[in-house]
Amino acid sequence: MFIAIWPPATVVSLLAGMPRPADPGLRWSSADQWHVTLRFLGGVAEEERDRLASAFHGLDLGAVAPVEAVLGPTTSRFGDRVLYVPVAGVDALASAVVGATADIGQPPDDRSFRGHVTLARSRGKGVDLRGLAGASLSARWEVDELSLVVSHTRPDGARYEIVDRRGVSR
Repeated sequence: MFIAIWPPATVVSLLAGMPRPADPGLRWSSADQWHVTLRFLGGVAEEERDRLASAFHGLDLGAVAPVEAVLGPTTSRFGDRVLYVPVAGVDALASAVVGATADIGQPPDDRSFRGHVTLARSRGKGVDLRGLAGASLSARWEVDELSLVVSHTRPDGARYEIVDRRGVSR
């Protein structure tokens, strides 16, 4: 499970318009997978789900709203494995989410938050992402909703099911 924000249709169209060179060692993500994970929870036991729902809906976002997400300005990579586009402006929102859910699911990451939308993943060695990094891509949008998501892992990539939503009030 994870808590995420989803880009609006205009940003999805922008992402969909990017060139996607064919490479058997690269798996491109699809439009239904494009999101920014604010907090990865991992497997959440059934007995923790009510507490998670309460924490999710009880989030006090007054100090962080309104939230403007800023995509880009260029694509980048995490090592040789992941091509992504950074998303700034959502750090305080991610921090609020982590603070409210820190004792649910797997412990939060120790590393700093790096908002991003994953564009592609390498299937192993031999894929050079350097030529794909640096493509210009930028957009802005006001975040109006958080989603609680269950991930279903499949051989062709993850499929996401939104199980709950809540607004980000102003």
